[in-house]
Amino acid sequence: MKKLISLLLVAALCLTLTACSDNNSNAKKTKNDRLVIGFAQIGHEAGWRDAETADIQWYAARRTDTIELHFADAQGQQENQIKAIRGFIDMGVDVIAFPPLVETGWEEVLTECKNAGIPVILVDRGVDDSIDDSLYTTMIASDHVWAGEQAAIVMENLLGGSGVVVELEGTVGASAAVQRKQGFDSYMAANCPGIEIVASESGDFTLDMGKEVMASLLAAYDSIAGVFCHNDEMAMGAIEAIKEAGLKPGEDIKIVSVDGVKGAFEAILAGELNCTVECTPILAQQIFDTAAALKAGETVEKWIMSDDGVYTADKVTQELVDNRAY
Repeated sequence: MKKLISLLLVAALCLTLTACSDNNSNAKKTKNDRLVIGFAQIGHEAGWRDAETADIQWYAARRTDTIELHFADAQGQQENQIKAIRGFIDMGVDVIAFPPLVETGWEEVLTECKNAGIPVILVDRGVDDSIDDSLYTTMIASDHVWAGEQAAIVMENLLGGSGVVVELEGTVGASAAVQRKQGFDSYMAANCPGIEIVASESGDFTLDMGKEVMASLLAAYDSIAGVFCHNDEMAMGAIEAIKEAGLKPGEDIKIVSVDGVKGAFEAILAGELNCTVECTPILAQQIFDTAAALKAGETVEKWIMSDDGVYTADKVTQELVDNRAY
């Protein structure tokens, strides 16, 4: 019996991949040769966010001899992310990583991280430029302004330089939404005098809201030639709304979106989506490699950019869809 209990205790000590959204422990981490990282995820927004979560958890689960991941799900609430980050500080993790739900409101908790000597990695989103950038160590993310610009270039070509366009924005205050809009709108204003953006409303990065907002825009404007969606999930909703209005998505109304999820490629093959600008959620290796470098005292770039592409109908094949990881 004593031997069995001992074995059970050893097994329990080996379980290192843990959720800590409700962790109220004030115990400090003792010396640990493994990389101990706290990740405060936004929650479930769409398939893209789920893919990022799965990639991070899968990567860590396969390397429990070298990585100890503490994962928190903020359920779409900034206060929950902040609570989780403070929990990570109390635990004394080596590195904290998180995608900021919105750009603002992070100064206090980031200052607490800095005072605790814990490096912070911003993941896939940034914080407001007014925040002292010494409060975080690095950001691993796509260039969202570039993504907006690429979407605008494709839309310009699809419309032949003229037409009425509407825009489905992401979550209000999210850096990805702010920057994608900046890139798209700025390019249009500077290069496309014949294209008019008549409306721009938030669909909160979700399919249901994308459908709802697109339906209201179709009711308000009868000459929409194109729609730019800040993510693929909203584009899927827009496609549904366009169909229900008796129009053909991809033909009667050109659609360009961002993210590059498998469903978007399937929609391109079906002729219902014209383009998706990639913003990869497969960031685990970059996150953990960077965290390991920081634990070792190495210096890293302030912005570690992910490698993304632009996918129009001529670049999407069934083989690409079949092999898509997310």
